[in-house]
Amino acid sequence: MKLHHLVREPKVKLNKNPLLLLLHGYGSNEEDLFSFASELPEEYYVISARAPYNMQYGSYAWYAIDFDADENKFSDLNQARESRDLIAEFIDELIANYPIDANNITLIGFSQGCILSYAVGLSYPEKVQRIVAMSGYFNTEIAKEGYEKNDFSNLQLFASHGTVDQVVPVDWARKAKPMLDNLGIENVYKEYPIGHGISPTNFFDFKKWLENDNN
Repeated sequence: MKLHHLVREPKVKLNKNPLLLLLHGYGSNEEDLFSFASELPEEYYVISARAPYNMQYGSYAWYAIDFDADENKFSDLNQARESRDLIAEFIDELIANYPIDANNITLIGFSQGCILSYAVGLSYPEKVQRIVAMSGYFNTEIAKEGYEKNDFSNLQLFASHGTVDQVVPVDWARKAKPMLDNLGIENVYKEYPIGHGISPTNFFDFKKWLENDNN
């Protein structure tokens, strides 16, 4: 399969089960977000993917981030777009290999994984029904050209950010809501008094959002 991944099978087996696909941050790996798999709703397949670029010592990235002499950050947008399409193809592979409901797919992304979740969901809304976008932002340059014309009627989004995040400024995250509102995408945006991470309250809120949305 396209991406190395960990699987937590649903405890409640249905004919086809919904999927939570976890996408980790820059320099992390598939075990990071998978650590809270046991806390996620029991009817889901929980699958955590490892990003394709190996940074050694168990660290991986969805795309390179380089610094110049003045400490400006540059993202490799071509790599980011390749990862976007890789994740989209990986979703198809998962549906083909596991009894997953193709109409009930949620991306849960943190940091760089959040940036990719936005890009995949808005480029391929026919493949994704929900996005949980934590501690990242919507980079329109990584989305497929002409994404604005897509049908977003089945897409919903929960975004969250720490107000004292030193890695991804909260201002970047705040720009997503007006853009999503403009595209007619149902979305919730919450902030927490934390840095670059997921607080217990944040976790509880997105879990509650998932559960409410499915009932």
